[in-house]
Amino acid sequence: MTSPDAVRRAVAAVTDPELRRPIGDLDMVREITVEGDTAHVAIVLTIVGCPAASKIESDVRNAAASVAGIAAVDVEVGVMTPQERKALTEKLRDGRAPRQMPFGPDSLTRVILVSSGKGGVGKSTVTANLAVALADLGLAVGLVDADVHGFSIPGLLGIPAGTQPTRIDDLMLPPVAHGVKTISIGMFLRDGEGVVAWRGPMLHRTVSQFLTDVHFGDLDVLLIDMPPGTGDIAISIGQLLPHAEVLVVTTPQTAAADVAIRSGLVARQTGQTVIGVVENMAALTLPDGTVVDLFGSGGGAAVAAALSTPDAEVPLLTSIPLSTALRAGGDAGEPVVLASETDAAATAIRDLAHRLATRGRGLSGRSLPMSLS
Repeated sequence: MTSPDAVRRAVAAVTDPELRRPIGDLDMVREITVEGDTAHVAIVLTIVGCPAASKIESDVRNAAASVAGIAAVDVEVGVMTPQERKALTEKLRDGRAPRQMPFGPDSLTRVILVSSGKGGVGKSTVTANLAVALADLGLAVGLVDADVHGFSIPGLLGIPAGTQPTRIDDLMLPPVAHGVKTISIGMFLRDGEGVVAWRGPMLHRTVSQFLTDVHFGDLDVLLIDMPPGTGDIAISIGQLLPHAEVLVVTTPQTAAADVAIRSGLVARQTGQTVIGVVENMAALTLPDGTVVDLFGSGGGAAVAAALSTPDAEVPLLTSIPLSTALRAGGDAGEPVVLASETDAAATAIRDLAHRLATRGRGLSGRSLPMSLS
C-alpha cells in the first residue's frame, strides 16, 4: 500500500503560483489518507476566491497521482482561518514588522530606478523589456510602476485589464507577467477610471505602500519605472531609497538630452548612484544600408559625459535603435525581447540586461545574512 507520507511529500512540493513557494512551506497541506489506490488530499487556500485556486488544485491532483500506486485522487479544498492567515503573513515577512520596507540599505536586492527628464522617450518600454530580459536570464525580478499619472507598464507586459493583486490581510501579492512580479496604480482603478488626479501626499503614500505592502518575496532586482521629470515622486523615492541605482533614458536629440541630465543630477543629490545612460530611438539601419537618424545623434553620449565626474564615470550602456517590432510589441503586450529575438532593439536590450546582471555591486557597509556556527 502506498504510504500517505509519500503522497504528502509530493503534494507539499507543489508551488503556489502567486507566492512562488511550496505549499508545504506555506502550511497549506492538511490531512492526507490513502485507501487502496485512492489518495484523499485536503489543502487550504489563503483566501476565498483565490485566483490561483484552479491551478493549485490541478497541480496538487497531478502531484498526488504521480506517486507510485495511486490511481485516483480526491482533493478537498478549504480556506485558511484568520489566525492561519496571520501566521502566514508573519512567515512571509520573515520577521519584519508590518509596513516595514524590505528594500533598505542592508537589502541584497538590487534596486534600479529607470528615469528620464521628459516623457515620450520610451522609458517605460525600455523598463518593461529590461525587466523581462533580466527574468529571462534567470533572475528574480520585481517591477514597480511609479509613473502614477502616466502608468503603462501593465499594458506593455500584457497584463489583462482588471487584473488586481491578491490580498492576504494587509499584504498584496503582485501579478506575474513573463516572470516579472509587477505592481501599478492601474491595477486599482475601477472600470471607467482612467485618470489619477493626485497631489504630493497621495503620491508619496502610494509609492510607499508599493514598497512596503506588496510582497515581492526574495528578489535579485527591483526595477522602478519613474515618472518623467523631477517632481514629487522622484523626491519621495529619493527619500525612501537613497541607496538606489539609476539608469537615465534619453533620445539622441539635444532637447531630450538636456532635460535628461537634470533627472540624473536630482537623483545624485538624494544620494543615489547614476550607473549609466540608455539612448533610445537611436539611428535605424535599413536593409539597403541606409541609416535613418530620425532624432539626430549624440544625445546619449552627451548625457553620459555631463553626468560623469572625476570620481565616477557614467557610461553610455547601450543605444536602442528605432524599431517597429518594439513599438508593435508594446501595443500588443508582447515584449520584443521575447517576441522578436532577432530584432536589433531586442538585441540591444538583452545586451543591457546582461551588462546589468554581471555588473558588480558595492556591498561595503551592508550587513550580510550570515551566521557563524
